[in-house]
Amino acid sequence: MAAEIGIHIGTVGRDLEAVLAGIGHQRLDELFGNALSAEAGWYEGMLGVAHSTAVCPAQLGSTVAPMQLRDIIPVRDAIASFDFHFCSTHVLFFPSCPSNARLARCVPMQFLSDNAASVHPAVWDAMRAADSPDSPYDGDTLSASLDEKVNALFERECTVLWVATGTAANCLALATMVPPHGGVVCHEEAHIEMDECGAPGFYLHGAKLLLAKGEGAKLDPDSIRAVLDPIRDDVHQVQPHAISITQASEYGRTYRPDEVAAIRSLADERGLGLHMDGARFGNAVAFLDLPAREVAGGVDALSFGFVKNGAMSAEAIVFFDEQAADVARYRRKRAGHLQSKGRYLAAQIHAMLDGDLWLANARAANAAAAEIAAACGERLNHPVEANELFVRCTAGEREALRAQGFEFYDWASDAARFVTAWNTREEDASALAKAIKAL
Repeated sequence: MAAEIGIHIGTVGRDLEAVLAGIGHQRLDELFGNALSAEAGWYEGMLGVAHSTAVCPAQLGSTVAPMQLRDIIPVRDAIASFDFHFCSTHVLFFPSCPSNARLARCVPMQFLSDNAASVHPAVWDAMRAADSPDSPYDGDTLSASLDEKVNALFERECTVLWVATGTAANCLALATMVPPHGGVVCHEEAHIEMDECGAPGFYLHGAKLLLAKGEGAKLDPDSIRAVLDPIRDDVHQVQPHAISITQASEYGRTYRPDEVAAIRSLADERGLGLHMDGARFGNAVAFLDLPAREVAGGVDALSFGFVKNGAMSAEAIVFFDEQAADVARYRRKRAGHLQSKGRYLAAQIHAMLDGDLWLANARAANAAAAEIAAACGERLNHPVEANELFVRCTAGEREALRAQGFEFYDWASDAARFVTAWNTREEDASALAKAIKAL
């Protein structure tokens, strides 16, 4: 049939329609027997693995190209005569090939964000187990039992409210501390300033973010005082009501317990609330290798992140002030975050806490980041203290890395950000480390 329609998949290049037509009617022996065209060099560049086609110099070399696989595999079941599974065959013939990690997912090696990671199987299991009738909203058994479990983790009384996003967690927590005419001191590159589309102003009904500087996107008492001290105590200026710090910071830096304690002391001195954005709290705990209560310190509220760490759609606001939690219940409802089937969010948090899965996942992400960091040398813009790496590299070097199949974000004009996750494969981390070292 392939001969009748004049198709040879080694020559169709990047024409998806032609690829689909050819693959749908190509015989298996032709995939192994017919010679590759010059297009194979482009495929090898995408894979970053030249030895695949050297070992098997036939059309099989072109079938493992990820740009074809991404488009072909979703429709393979619709092609009746499609009798060749590219991913499994490549793994069979080239078991040690680094590209297998990508082929298994049919995407390039992923270092864009830990938000891109898959949901942990234990979380899926927990949601399925929760799929039975129970009280709506947060009146279900799972939601009601969260406080006890989190109390044990932090070794102090607390109240836990689930929400669907980290932005909601941050803003609802801060809204209990700050009136509309007040302000929140945060780092100038904090997530609430740079990446939440003005949500703090929305949820806090106009409250202002008061921006401070600090190395590694961290605050300290001096940088906070530099913002606080010039503010006059009169009705013409926004008065500070809270401080927000991020653990780990936007540059993957962690606050040591004494640093949090120093900020807590200043907050008490000035009568301010203290909030911690813990989107990567697990990574900070894993790096510091300290109990969660010590890493959180004396904050009034913690946005305890789970989505980046293996959950699907559940974050926890941990209030260490019961009165603030009572206020937040009303604000959560008003903000549209009191989900009617809240047990599915509670189930995710339980799954992450059970057996310290949240910590095991964070340790796995940190370990992958540490392996890559060891190969970066002086290219690192910041010490790696969680699962983010900020690596100096030129535009040409970034292009070369992408040509090998790595996905990541540019960071300004002279750097790249790589983020590992709980399920980053060792093969992928090793491949990236090797590629960076070779730049």
